[in-house]
Amino acid sequence: MVETSTATADVTLESVVKRFDDTVAVDGISLEVPHGAFFALLGPSGCGKTTTLRMIGGFEEPTEGRIMLGDEDVVGLPPYKRDVNTVFQSYALFPHMTIAENVSFGLERRKVARSELKGRVREILELVGLGQFGSRKPRQLSGGQQQRVALARALVNHPRVLLLDEPLGALDLKLRKQMQLELKRIQHEVGITFVHVTHDQEEAMTMADTIAVMNRGRIEQLGPPQDLYEQPGTAFVAGFLGVSNLLPGVIEGPNAVRLDDGTIVSAHVSGRSGAVAVGVRPEKIAIGPAGDPAIGAARGSNVLAGTVSETAYIGVATEVVVETQLGVVHVFAQNIDSGRTIPPPRSSVTLTWSPESTFVVDRDDSAD
Repeated sequence: MVETSTATADVTLESVVKRFDDTVAVDGISLEVPHGAFFALLGPSGCGKTTTLRMIGGFEEPTEGRIMLGDEDVVGLPPYKRDVNTVFQSYALFPHMTIAENVSFGLERRKVARSELKGRVREILELVGLGQFGSRKPRQLSGGQQQRVALARALVNHPRVLLLDEPLGALDLKLRKQMQLELKRIQHEVGITFVHVTHDQEEAMTMADTIAVMNRGRIEQLGPPQDLYEQPGTAFVAGFLGVSNLLPGVIEGPNAVRLDDGTIVSAHVSGRSGAVAVGVRPEKIAIGPAGDPAIGAARGSNVLAGTVSETAYIGVATEVVVETQLGVVHVFAQNIDSGRTIPPPRSSVTLTWSPESTFVVDRDDSAD
């Protein structure tokens, strides 16, 4: 579970299960989202993340378990009686209304006084960068601007929790990256708890302070982005949250693994035994000409020999694909120096990386 303070969490799920006929979409998940968090549910299609969000919002009811918003058990309450608002991928703006009228719609239904209403609408439009657009119609705005209107409409009621269901999926790549930073800024400014569903690992890592990685209806791992990336608990998390090289081996000692080619590498094995997979991220590996592996070992590095099969320039780095006795290893060589020479295909090379950059997961997981 997420560590919380003594204050009541804004969202609590206790052993929540959701079945659709014979299909288990969500399989007994428990979590807490503290007040003011930017929390992401991350995973592939069909992992249960959207179903979980819909249960929090009241659009689906759990088959088993409890869902709490603050101190209130909301199972059985319809969406309009829950202190949450949802922003979907489709903006669902009223085309015949102005932007200000779209944003004020919820306030009018709640009978907010006209004098207060205008001030709140003006304030929230300023917050999302649309202070001068109140009199326009949705068709006069870009996709990114329409997304901001949908966000303003959801925030103007000051909900306890804002639910975000892949809200940036319809935007192009450049605008999506811009909106990621904007959403993070807005969340910091308003201090409202955000629960965000996405299949985009970079998006989750950019915005969220806590990520729950879901797979097959369960939470594989939960924690801050850096912890999940640097020390993934399973091969699924290692592979889904970025690119990982997984090398098969067997635990050799408290801080050592014997790879299947006989190479010994240093790593924190975290009490594991038997068959495992050793992991290292592509950007953590240094690539150099073939030589005596003892040189790398003497410097305290893990060492692996291989042959370059291909390279690809990808801007910020050059991806180097290296064939080893353990299979293909991917290396991201950072393009810090434009004159740097990358070993060409068929070059024999030595790969080195720090034991601190090495993680270990169960071998069985690596087959998933």
